[in-house]
Amino acid sequence: MGFTPGIDVSRRLYAELVAPALTALPHAAGRVDSGSDVLGFDTERSMDHDWGPRLQVFVADRAARVIAENAIVLPPTFHGIPTSGGGEQIGVKVEILADYLVPLRTESAGDWLALPTQRLAEFTGGAVFHDDLGLDAARRRLRWYPDDVWRHVLAAQWTRIDQEEPFVGRCGELGDDLGSRIVAARLARDLMRLFLLLERRYPPYAKWIGTAFARLENGPHEALAGALAAADWRDRERHLVAAASAAGERTNEVFGTTVDPAPRPFHDRPIMVVGGARFAEALVATIADPALRARPLTGAVDQWVDSTDVLSHVGRARAAARGLDGAESRPNDR
Repeated sequence: MGFTPGIDVSRRLYAELVAPALTALPHAAGRVDSGSDVLGFDTERSMDHDWGPRLQVFVADRAARVIAENAIVLPPTFHGIPTSGGGEQIGVKVEILADYLVPLRTESAGDWLALPTQRLAEFTGGAVFHDDLGLDAARRRLRWYPDDVWRHVLAAQWTRIDQEEPFVGRCGELGDDLGSRIVAARLARDLMRLFLLLERRYPPYAKWIGTAFARLENGPHEALAGALAAADWRDRERHLVAAASAAGERTNEVFGTTVDPAPRPFHDRPIMVVGGARFAEALVATIADPALRARPLTGAVDQWVDSTDVLSHVGRARAAARGLDGAESRPNDR
């Protein structure tokens, strides 16, 4: 028997066991939490941990939660797949919807920027199997950034690229080939994230970003692969500026900006760059909200935090964002 994607297993679990037990109780049910299956990236290999009949049931209040927890009784296995063990995520988790949505609030631009894109991808991905309570409406609200926030996040991504794009050549000039390769890999990741953002896709975390990028039809796949495979820094640079130029062209196409995407020398040095700051500046100029237009180009939390222990916990990510906002409000604090 072939591999069955986890989402399909969860859908069958709801239809065959959970739905019949909750016929008299208003609820929502689906898979909108963490897991490769939520993003559609699970394979047979995923079955060795935290994979299986997984389901979230959402109810309106604590009384309904007790009713649901008592009504749902799972057998030891479901179609031959264990329903417990192998990870705390397996099974059915009953939660109060309003409480679950609190960390996902988006009442301001700051709220949006404090949400890791991995979490946004998971919540808006996956599947909803039943909805009496408005779970799908909450997912629609988070489907993509508000327009101004989107432009700010993209400007921040272009800023990241601008800050490191000359380093591939500078390391190469110094004979530091390993350093040049490391910078090239960082830029490749940033360009992949940039293209995903341009195509209105929340970038997932490191394990899945290549898989997500591979599904983009217009991404510079060969150029980035060439940059990472290049044995010489000049070839590495040539592939990277080709990918960055393609990103510049796509930015102009999506937002109507008119920035020249052609590569150019970095000052008077024999190092070629696209000049990401020019695209960042052009995007900022199109932001309607004055406060967001004036905001430093740090972007979303996962554009400046690189810790799994922070980004996998929305509360910690929000705390980090509050800390950054507090620091930025003190201009004399060096």
